[in-house]
Amino acid sequence: MTTRALASRGHWIEGWDPENEEFWESTGKHVARRNLLFSILSEHIGFSIWSIWSVLVLFMSPSIGLPFTAAEKFLLVITPNLVGAVLRLPYAAAVTRFGGRNWTIFSSAILLVPTVLAFFVVQQPGTPLWVFMLIGAAAGVGGGNFASSMTNITTFFPQRRQGWALGLNAGGGNIGVAAIQIVGLLVIAFAGNTHPSYVAAIYLPLIALATLCAAMFMDNVDAVRARPGALREAAASKHTWWISFLYIGTFGSFIGYSFAFGLVLQTEFDFTPLQAASWTFLGPLMGSISRPFGGWLSDRLGGARVTLWTFVGMAAGTAALLFASSQGSFGLYVAAFIVLFVLTGVGNGSTYKMIPAIFAKEAEDDVTDGGEAIAAFARARRLSGAVIGIAGAIGALGGVGINLAFRSSYSSAAASGDAALTSFLVYYVLCVLVTWLVYLRGVLRSGAAQSVPAQAPSSKAEASRA
Repeated sequence: MTTRALASRGHWIEGWDPENEEFWESTGKHVARRNLLFSILSEHIGFSIWSIWSVLVLFMSPSIGLPFTAAEKFLLVITPNLVGAVLRLPYAAAVTRFGGRNWTIFSSAILLVPTVLAFFVVQQPGTPLWVFMLIGAAAGVGGGNFASSMTNITTFFPQRRQGWALGLNAGGGNIGVAAIQIVGLLVIAFAGNTHPSYVAAIYLPLIALATLCAAMFMDNVDAVRARPGALREAAASKHTWWISFLYIGTFGSFIGYSFAFGLVLQTEFDFTPLQAASWTFLGPLMGSISRPFGGWLSDRLGGARVTLWTFVGMAAGTAALLFASSQGSFGLYVAAFIVLFVLTGVGNGSTYKMIPAIFAKEAEDDVTDGGEAIAAFARARRLSGAVIGIAGAIGALGGVGINLAFRSSYSSAAASGDAALTSFLVYYVLCVLVTWLVYLRGVLRSGAAQSVPAQAPSSKAEASRA
């Protein structure tokens, strides 16, 4: 089986079997890496458009005829966050129906809609808030790209390499948040804070490029097709909901803080748009870079162990934020926030690594009890893909919670973010307890903390030896 032969069948790969080491070394890894590269590009642009309003709100001021309050600006960044979270589940399912390449083409091209609308409307003085909210809702389509991309890439790589591959895919996508904030900083630095449309204009050709690359260089894989009811089957598993709870704490924090960081600095320290933009990109950048490290570390130490210590660190970092706020220390406040971003990235990678490990262990137990190996591991891969979609959607809703908490906290009489930070601290402590009690207490019952989970057999001959 060669890349040319695969392409000649209309970009559909049949009989994809990454667990077969001979196939993986001869053909599979080259095809998988190519698809990973262009999946990262598409997801990267998607994250940028999803978070574009976290940048555009920094420009909104009376000087351009948009005198919105801090609460109204938080509402603007909440809107795309919410829509993106809701779209993650159908986006993940769409890959199994239409194919990874085909859906990546569509999901990239549709990003033109909110970007073109933002380009033409964002500098119109006197535009009412509801118009911006509708455009922000349209930008939510970028948030769905993550779920479809992760579901697709999970299928391309063998289970033993998924931690690193998923970490790269997610980390490369997450950097899109930092990238658009750097673009916003450059626009403010060189063109002033009255030209938000320039931010949207820069991304129009990049969206076209991502769409073209997906059409030319990506493939559909028959193995990604899920039987009807895969999501329902995943919903019946208790692990789906425990993982989703943890992912609210990791990814929900990452995307929530990414959307809110600039507004928090503006409100907490009365920063100008340029001052806020000068710091805003650092957090998402560090969180994105650390995500592959979280996957890599989990491949070696186990996802649950890494996740546990990540939440311990996040609780400590949030306590440091509260102390910095009480002291009015900008340096400590930013440093603690950067540490939190780094830890959310590590936790994102480790939590996602737990998903295939959990279901691989269940498949191994099923085979030990007399189950048929091929069917057991096929079910494990099917459930892993479905849980990635569910957890991704629920986790992204955590970002909505982060911004709602900040909006409520800054709208209170105290006009500070301390109430919101206290609620986050409590949640992280709960995540520590859940990780310990469900996945690490006593014997490692779930297998989620295994450093090297069982490898699925790749053929009937291997299954007979299992």
